[in-house]
Amino acid sequence: MGEAEQHAPTVLVVVGTRPEAIKMIPVIRAFQAAERITPVVISTGQHAELVRQVLAVADIRADVELVSNPKGRSLNGLFAEVLAGLQRFVAERFGEPIVDAEWRAYEGYPVACFVHGDTTSAAAGALAAFHLHIPVAHVEAGLRTSDILSPYPEELNRQLISRIASFHLAPTYRNEENLVREGVRHGKVFVTGNTAIDALMWAAGLHVPYDAPELADLEDDEETRVVVVTAHRRENWGAGILQVGTAVRQLAQRYPFVRFVVSLHPNPAVADVLRGLLAFETNVSLVQPMGYAAFARVLRRATIAITDSGGIQEEAPTLGTPVIVVRETTERQEGVDAGTLELVGTDLDSIVAAASRLLDDEGERARRAAIVNPYGDGRAAERIVAACEYVAFDAEQPQAFGNGFNRLDILRGAGYYNDPARRVPVPSAAMLVGELSAEDV
Repeated sequence: MGEAEQHAPTVLVVVGTRPEAIKMIPVIRAFQAAERITPVVISTGQHAELVRQVLAVADIRADVELVSNPKGRSLNGLFAEVLAGLQRFVAERFGEPIVDAEWRAYEGYPVACFVHGDTTSAAAGALAAFHLHIPVAHVEAGLRTSDILSPYPEELNRQLISRIASFHLAPTYRNEENLVREGVRHGKVFVTGNTAIDALMWAAGLHVPYDAPELADLEDDEETRVVVVTAHRRENWGAGILQVGTAVRQLAQRYPFVRFVVSLHPNPAVADVLRGLLAFETNVSLVQPMGYAAFARVLRRATIAITDSGGIQEEAPTLGTPVIVVRETTERQEGVDAGTLELVGTDLDSIVAAASRLLDDEGERARRAAIVNPYGDGRAAERIVAACEYVAFDAEQPQAFGNGFNRLDILRGAGYYNDPARRVPVPSAAMLVGELSAEDV
């Protein structure tokens, strides 16, 4: 096939929730900037409007939304619709699945599907891609609590994705070790750092105003101490959210000159409880979900963060903000070990005590704030795209944040090199994978 007839390989990038979109924006932008691999952005529709808003900040628009109105659907219902929707989109856009890997790139069929993290959208997207003979690359791979009920359903989702994925893009060494213990070959894991840090550094440079009217007075006030609070995890619904809200109320009453900024999750099961507990506290601002860049600015301004969010556990340390984690377990143990995170669970007294220590002891707060973030250096997306180009074109091998990976392991896992006796890739795959050297095989 002549050069003019060859297509740039296409990859699918699946996002469903606001955090996924935030963390995949750097990857999409890096693919677009490199111009060697074409990303097709698929929004599952799980958080359709929030995803649209986040992508728009980066001037990105999804190529398709799979589910038009997911509200009220069960997890199983959403999973089924994403499976069916991705099948339908791929059939309409690219035709029937191409089983033989050697023909995918030549026919313009997607050569990989990127999913992120541990959401229902990510798990459904990975399984759909597997059924469609599209190799899966898992961004933010290897996080584990090893308890499939905490966080629920995320822990099981990410374990399922790890069984499906051909390429595991792990943020840290610990994540890689988790995967290897589960039987994943070292050569199929690339330690990149976390794209959340890339996204945060990008957003921090946008210089946007706070987009919550309740915070207008903070625009010109650099003196008031701020505590940021978010809570939304499914396993905390009910008693957990009640405990967190009650702890914030006690803290607000104990520290009347500290501003508590509580970001309300759209789910009424969370928002209604927090409103009922905190609406009449004069130093508590209950705000609707802010734009990503605006929230990053608030997080930078904060003295401490109280949260059950995985993303904030990674992001806040980059901004020098100590984090109190209101969960019973965390898959981000690196931060606990380093001291950027304090895991306290949802016990009311433990939350109040941990926050009080940081509010009362500026030296301890400053010590925690100065700890280097273990989750990344802002170059994860650059490494991910460079790794893909190395696999696809035998380009320059990327510099790792941690350990590297083995190109041949990735190609074999994705179905592009299946016959060891041949010791060369199938000829018609050469456009995609390049030529393997003797060292590769």
